[in-house]
Amino acid sequence: MTHSVSLERLQTAALDIAYEASGPVRGEPVVLLHGFPYDPRAYDDMVPPLVAAGCRVLVPYLRGYGPTRFRDAHTLRSGQQAALGKDLLDFMDALDLPSVTLVGYDWGGRAACVVAALWPARVRGLVTQGGYNIQNIGASTAPAHPEQEHRLWYQYYFHTERGRAGLTQHRAELGRLLWRLWSPTWDFSRATYERTAASFENPDFVEVVIHSYRHRFGYVSGDPALEDIETRLATQPVISVPTVALHGADDGVHPPEATDRQARLFSGPYRHVVVPGGGHNLPQEKPGAVVDAVLKLLNR
Repeated sequence: MTHSVSLERLQTAALDIAYEASGPVRGEPVVLLHGFPYDPRAYDDMVPPLVAAGCRVLVPYLRGYGPTRFRDAHTLRSGQQAALGKDLLDFMDALDLPSVTLVGYDWGGRAACVVAALWPARVRGLVTQGGYNIQNIGASTAPAHPEQEHRLWYQYYFHTERGRAGLTQHRAELGRLLWRLWSPTWDFSRATYERTAASFENPDFVEVVIHSYRHRFGYVSGDPALEDIETRLATQPVISVPTVALHGADDGVHPPEATDRQARLFSGPYRHVVVPGGGHNLPQEKPGAVVDAVLKLLNR
């Protein structure tokens, strides 16, 4: 079944958000949210079956990616979790969407979890890869097991000015390396990667990424306008909406057992699914598994 995709734009207080829209205007709204270093191309194989099921599918470019732009040159190029969550809430408000189904992984999963936790009335269901993606910044200085510290080398790299320079000069090469490390069983082509890497040429990409990885460890301050949201997130609020937590069995960043330990942070209907052969980018590697999770939530 063919479907048309239109590139749309809307304004929020902070951003001009570019997003791709497909499906019937009055269809059940489903918002698909990408992570770092990815973009909406991750969801290309998920959109047709969701549209065929009658969904209105909306795939925004996050702040710092692709055609999305900040409206004011003086706005902090924040990548903190409160900014991602507020962007998503503002996106839903701008489109007058009272309730949606949210699907996300990595940064996009964090945005989805933030909105589901703090504004549950706005979320019909949540599909989150990696489970509970809200950061516990207060506990971020506690060391993890050395195996996990090894997986997070890129975050510590970004804490340095050498890392900022490396991301600036070698963003395409760095992103390709992370794809390989995080999805070791995914045989993606150079063309597939390059279609996404074009989104990293956004003029704010480097600053947003660097701020994200420094803020989550408490090394830089956040946007003062978002402090109230960060304060609420610091309590590690429980997510009460119906949730499917997906995890790639071969995820090279966070092994599946990490999600098992998070079940206590979900108080509503909750299901954890480990996807065999999947890595960190399940929507692009195993789109059928993610579509199945979405449709089961919609048909509850």
